[in-house]
Amino acid sequence: MAAAAAAHKSGYAAPPKPEKGEFKDRRIAVIATRWNVEVVEALTAGVHKCLKDWGVPARNVESFLAPGAFELPLAVSALMKTGRFDGVVALGAVIRGDTPHFDFVAGECSRGLREASQIFGTPLGFGVLTVNTAEQAFERCKPGKENKGYEAAAAMLEMIRLVGSLDV
Repeated sequence: MAAAAAAHKSGYAAPPKPEKGEFKDRRIAVIATRWNVEVVEALTAGVHKCLKDWGVPARNVESFLAPGAFELPLAVSALMKTGRFDGVVALGAVIRGDTPHFDFVAGECSRGLREASQIFGTPLGFGVLTVNTAEQAFERCKPGKENKGYEAAAAMLEMIRLVGSLDV
């Protein structure tokens, strides 16, 4: 029973719903990888659903493709460096295989994305799945608010709200 309970999220308090027009002027970049296309397309659909739900106009969203998860940090840094975007969502799926490739790619992608967000002070939605199997990846990109693309976009929008509320 304890193992089953540990496998589920608990205690998450959803953020306040967006106020009418709160995100209408925000410009968002969505960058996805070219690997694991079905999964990444489903994550992308989740991002666009969230952005619509939170009131970001489709005309304020630009989409980009990167070769893979290892290349995402440089691509995200370049997008943030332009200053054109209030937030960025990075999407990909790194699925464990028989070699240590997963460990290097997943770790460097995660570290590089965190660094980009900190260096440029731009909110980032981390939507890169790091899973053991394709089945786990497909489980995380089903339609709905638990789609990890949706969650990444919501986290990025919440960070736009939080950072914007601070006097820095």
